[in-house]
Amino acid sequence: MMKVSLRSACTASALTVLLLVGGCHRHRKSKSQPNTTAYADKLHELVEKKALPPEKVDTTKVPNLRWPNFSDYESIIKTFYDDRNYEVAWTRDGAPTTSAKGFIQAFQDAAAKGLIPEDYDAPRWADRVQALNSKSEDAISLFDVAMTVNVMRYISDLRIGRVNPSHFNFEIPVQDKKYDLAEFVSDNAVDAADVPKLIAGVEPGSEEYRQTEAALAHYMDLAKRQGQTQAEPLPTVPKAISTGGAYPALPALLARLQLEGDAESNATLASPATFDATLSDAVKHYQHRHGFTEDGKLTPQTIKSLNVPMDLRVAQLQDSLERWRWLPEPYLHARLMVNLPEFVLRGYDPDHKLDFTMRVVVGKVMGQHETPVFTHMMKYLVFRPYWSVPVDIARKELVPHIESNHGYLTSKNFEVTNNKGVIQTDYTAHQVAQGAVMVREKPGPKNSLGLVKFIFPNQYDIYLHSTPAVSLFEQTRRDFSHGCIRVQKPADLAAWILQGQGDWDLDKVNEAMNSGPDNKTVSLKTPLPIVIFYLTAIVEDGGEVHFFDDIYGYDSEMQKVFSKGPPYPIKPEPIVPKTKEGDTV
Repeated sequence: MMKVSLRSACTASALTVLLLVGGCHRHRKSKSQPNTTAYADKLHELVEKKALPPEKVDTTKVPNLRWPNFSDYESIIKTFYDDRNYEVAWTRDGAPTTSAKGFIQAFQDAAAKGLIPEDYDAPRWADRVQALNSKSEDAISLFDVAMTVNVMRYISDLRIGRVNPSHFNFEIPVQDKKYDLAEFVSDNAVDAADVPKLIAGVEPGSEEYRQTEAALAHYMDLAKRQGQTQAEPLPTVPKAISTGGAYPALPALLARLQLEGDAESNATLASPATFDATLSDAVKHYQHRHGFTEDGKLTPQTIKSLNVPMDLRVAQLQDSLERWRWLPEPYLHARLMVNLPEFVLRGYDPDHKLDFTMRVVVGKVMGQHETPVFTHMMKYLVFRPYWSVPVDIARKELVPHIESNHGYLTSKNFEVTNNKGVIQTDYTAHQVAQGAVMVREKPGPKNSLGLVKFIFPNQYDIYLHSTPAVSLFEQTRRDFSHGCIRVQKPADLAAWILQGQGDWDLDKVNEAMNSGPDNKTVSLKTPLPIVIFYLTAIVEDGGEVHFFDDIYGYDSEMQKVFSKGPPYPIKPEPIVPKTKEGDTV
């Protein structure tokens, strides 16, 4: 990460005076090639205003910034010009530099990065370049400050995303990868001979990011093609259509399945009126990519998904790129990642090659039980854990039974302790309701946490754990928990996490789970980074794109923010946990 440099002791007022009499001749901090200070006073005036003037410059066609308020970059831009004694940065002899031209092209191509070209004045640069022919002070100065603002916006947006994840209550340490932007732009961007290479170094260095970027380009093309054909939505059906059934829009269905490659491009209909095996296979492939039951039947759910416009699929990929940009090392290459809308856990080897996938159950959509999005380090496992019942759950769900049957807790595998963990047999329902004694579920196969839990200490009291309710993993939509994440193959996961740590293997893990001591903690010699993430569009190896429902509405929230334009919410905001300690199983 770039370190913040020591800045000059010149005050803003003193700098203004010095500029007006020929420039501040202090030590120049920028590593870029020296340039003229002939426009220093005008540059200083524009920077101090914190926004470019709305009026046109010299009555030319040069417009103001599309988003003229750059107060969020004000101090950074001032430092940028301070460090170069207010030399111009992006022109020489009144003409755009090679770097300026490269960034103008990057702004034009911003959509390919999942960004909005208008955020960087893409339609306005041709007029600004044309205005430079006048060699006027106003045109050159406006061009320079506008370029500085947009280059900083663009590099920052690619580096750490446009919106701070904390704005969505996501706990991701995006600040860990933040540049000293004034220094980076001055020393690396101003004289960049190869802007695309510079940009590639700014972006996340992960295969998942690159694959998502490639998928975005493909889906932008699909959206364009779909828009040109102006195809009508597929007609809905009241119940599923199986092979041999009739559907009134088979040619349109085939064309839609061919658009994304679920059906072969040369596929033809065996019958214009019958839903045949070829179509069923294509539907099955589509269902696989969207997390539906893969039965090959043309269901109402499948048709609803097929009718989602490609423009919205583009937006999902844009949202995924934004979230990938948030992740710093080591979380960009985390060993474990849970994708909440997909209900899947992935494990990666030390070289970040996919080792396994596993189904999971995540927090319910309703009732503020959503599993939070955050990053952390897994530090230990607990075999045969207790589950400490929160007082409010005990009060609501257990006390009524205790009042009518004092032996109820014992019959249901619970026990009562005092605040020192000593088991109590003489207690009252009132004590349980008031939290004067604590209720815990004893370890064993019927325990709500199952036989092992995986702990990465966090403020949400969220962790991975096994579960006796294994039938839930057969569901395609698996949001059933109070926030914690239930894993499909806990023994396999424990053995994978503990590999290389002593003699732990699958047999020893199964022994610890089924007949080992209760509440046994095993600390990891090396903590594992884990990301609880939210991607409604993900690209598998081979480039196959999978889409999922926006179960928690986070994509919708993000698109609303983007629609308002800069300045985006970039400052850290307090994280407010919705979950309650102990109430997350």
